[in-house]
Amino acid sequence: QVQLVESGGGLVQPGGSLRLSCVASGIVFSSFDMTWYRQAPGKERELVASITRNSVVTNYANSVKGRFTISRDNAKNTVYLQMNTLKPEDTAVYYCYGRRTWSSEAYWGQGTQVTVSS
Repeated sequence: QVQLVESGGGLVQPGGSLRLSCVASGIVFSSFDMTWYRQAPGKERELVASITRNSVVTNYANSVKGRFTISRDNAKNTVYLQMNTLKPEDTAVYYCYGRRTWSSEAYWGQGTQVTVSS
């Protein structure tokens, strides 16, 4: 059974930091490119950051460049999203997504809520 389980969300004040984690099981994690998405209330789901299976290439939404960092540890089957200088507009449910490279095989996590508010 494939599972992507996110953790690390919560309530944080503007300017604060959080680190999200997504632990994968049931897949060969090192064969999957990983992406963090987010969805705010009333808005479409948007890509936040992505990382290739070997960590060679990362991409970020313009809105988070310089503030967020995606990384992964293939030995721990885990992808991370370090979020710094958080803003109220970063409030959303954050989802982990994994897609096997050069394949349509893909999986979603259940999401973790991030709320940035004073």
